[in-house]
Amino acid sequence: MILKFSKVFYSALAASFLFVGCGATSLISTPVENIDTVPLKITDLSDAQKKNWGHLDLLADTIPGMSVDKAYKEIIKNRKGKKIIVAVLDSGMDLKHEDLDNVLWTNTKEIKGNGKDDDGNGYIDDIHGYNFLGTSYNEQLEYTRILSLNLGDTSLQTKAKSELDKKHQENLQNKQRYEEILQAVKNADIAVQKELGKETYTKKDLTSIETEDQAMQKNISILMQMFTFADSIPEVFEELNSGISHFAESLNYNLNVDFNGRKEVGDNPYDFSDIGYGNGNPQSIGKDESHGTHVAGIIGAERNNGKGANGVANNVAIMSIRAVPNGDEYDKDIALGIRYAVDNGAKIINCSFGKSFSPNAQWVYDAIKYAASKDVLIVHAAGNDGADLDDPNNPNFPNDQINNGAEISDNVITVGALDSKYGSEVLASYSNYGKINVDVFAPGTDIYSTVPNNKYKAMPGTSMASPAVAGVAALIWSQYPNLNASQIKKIILQSGLSLKTPIILGGDTSKISSLDKISTSGKIVNAYNALLLAEKISKGK
Repeated sequence: MILKFSKVFYSALAASFLFVGCGATSLISTPVENIDTVPLKITDLSDAQKKNWGHLDLLADTIPGMSVDKAYKEIIKNRKGKKIIVAVLDSGMDLKHEDLDNVLWTNTKEIKGNGKDDDGNGYIDDIHGYNFLGTSYNEQLEYTRILSLNLGDTSLQTKAKSELDKKHQENLQNKQRYEEILQAVKNADIAVQKELGKETYTKKDLTSIETEDQAMQKNISILMQMFTFADSIPEVFEELNSGISHFAESLNYNLNVDFNGRKEVGDNPYDFSDIGYGNGNPQSIGKDESHGTHVAGIIGAERNNGKGANGVANNVAIMSIRAVPNGDEYDKDIALGIRYAVDNGAKIINCSFGKSFSPNAQWVYDAIKYAASKDVLIVHAAGNDGADLDDPNNPNFPNDQINNGAEISDNVITVGALDSKYGSEVLASYSNYGKINVDVFAPGTDIYSTVPNNKYKAMPGTSMASPAVAGVAALIWSQYPNLNASQIKKIILQSGLSLKTPIILGGDTSKISSLDKISTSGKIVNAYNALLLAEKISKGK
């Protein structure tokens, strides 16, 4: 499933509401011994910092970014390097976006719109990538499909039914809860508007109301809570309505055993030999399909063009592969998508999706190994359940090992997410973790990037942390093209900043650990340090 994360707002709001009611060798890498003495930032991020915090420097800004701006200023400067093709295996992209249109990969061997496979790669009219979903968008979750299709594995069926029953009840309760909250906020808003004599008001306006009326005091209390989640009440209404839609969609499509989103595609998704489906246009469809566009912008939105956001990498070509619906992706689409990216020149594939059941995982494992054989790096989001992936009860597919065993290849980086607040809360409360299954952490919460129709938005999730790392990988590879995928992975893991400070896991203050115990590297990604290490390794030092 696309790792969207508006549910960060949903769960926090509901809980609170119920509670109350390459450069010169003279450059020096960031000294690790200084990290744990960095003072905590006590002021809120400025608007400029909010839009760019993932690129800032921990020591200089007391914000746990990746030192991207520092890397450009002190190492990259005006150097372009070699163009790197990065595949975004995701939902569709807005190929016309003002901040992405000049960084798209273009298949120059294909003639647009002639209905022929001009380059003989097996895909017709694939100018900027490929669309394995056709016109479909909404989909079931994999455990819903397992029940609806009855794949024959009794144990799998039992696990799938247990998960479906649990999630269906959770979503139904959440939808009802949000509807109740929305009505309470509407009632409070109407009462306060009447009390203040104006339609719009601020948090300060609320605190100015002096009343002994208990009903009005309750209304003020409700609205004061809302201001902790958004800057205005209209924004709260937008989030609440979005939440209700989110849970309704889950019930209508993701968790509905009678829904068949694949019928529009026309293939058998459980037959790997049934190929040739889809089309050559990976453009996003519908108003809600924004995930792939946001991910692409984090990697490579045009830098310093006076528009919107800056991508991490300055010399990339983004290949769009539409394979992840509003629901769980099919193993066949992911396996074929990886192979398409590899065969058409991608050096890095970003995978900001994941699911807990994978009946044909071997197809994906084989594709990952194929990518490794062609020296292609895969960067994958760890997932947004706030869970320990080393626990066998919390699988997150695709992965690069089976049953916590040895890695099947050395070309996959799995990325957890950071918040912008350095200290014990630096690990995003929603981020999955695991000493075996998560390699490294990167900025993921409220990352500002591109969304369809030339717009921009801040979105949270490990989905945002993964492309940040894919961008760093592209930046390194662009400057040092003699390196291989395995070396790029090792550089990113080894050059990060080690945080020894105790951190909270899953937002639960009773669960305290440290990064070295919940990830392979124990580090947060740092582009500046990575380029310095890449320089040394590139020269054989």
